[in-house]
Amino acid sequence: MPTISYNKLWKLLIDKKMNKKDLRLSAGVSTAVIAKLGKGENVTTDVLLKICNVLNCDITDIMEIEREENPNANARQGGNVL
Repeated sequence: MPTISYNKLWKLLIDKKMNKKDLRLSAGVSTAVIAKLGKGENVTTDVLLKICNVLNCDITDIMEIEREENPNANARQGGNVL
């Protein structure tokens, strides 16, 4: 199952010389929201838009979908993987 990664957000904060507290205060979000982001948990799009507004970026600049690769996908087809 795909998961959400906010690694781009943390890298962007470093580039902008901001920490999580700065982001929390600037975006007007709670410490619980910052904790959820840190754990890669789901947050509302309203929160993501607030963060994008503060950082002057697009949503794809702060998050991405990580898909697990299925090593058995080709085995179901009955062929060998080269």
